[in-house]
Amino acid sequence: MTIARSQQICVEDTPYYHIVSRCVRRAFLCGEDALTGQSFEHRRQWLIDRIKMVSSVFAIDVCSYTIMNNHFHLVLKIGDNDNWNDKQVLITWQSLYSLPVMCQRYLKGDELDDSSVRLVQKYATEYRQRLCSISWFMKKSSGMIFHVAPQG
Repeated sequence: MTIARSQQICVEDTPYYHIVSRCVRRAFLCGEDALTGQSFEHRRQWLIDRIKMVSSVFAIDVCSYTIMNNHFHLVLKIGDNDNWNDKQVLITWQSLYSLPVMCQRYLKGDELDDSSVRLVQKYATEYRQRLCSISWFMKKSSGMIFHVAPQG
């Protein structure tokens, strides 16, 4: 039985992890389907570009990767973003996802009451954790490919 990544990863033991992501139901990620002759090779560059973009945002470095016809491997190093202040975390998170209105107001420099500031800090803490999460990294790296791939 498989075990969730979040239960297998212990950064205190090692920051390095080998991740594999596979296609299912005889689907092809890239390469040529021998049965139909259809080529999916163009998807390889999609995935490479996506992995590079996501790794430029997350506190996770890609040490190595290989992309096969129906799966890919990544060797990742989980970094440390504890020295990022709340504003840096929110700006970084905003490059991938939309922010709650209160966080947008904070970034604009609007005056916030104490409870609003605490809420913004709560969001920043959550996003800081996600920006070091391999699960969130993989969700953002491969999710788009697996949604776009069925169309071509």
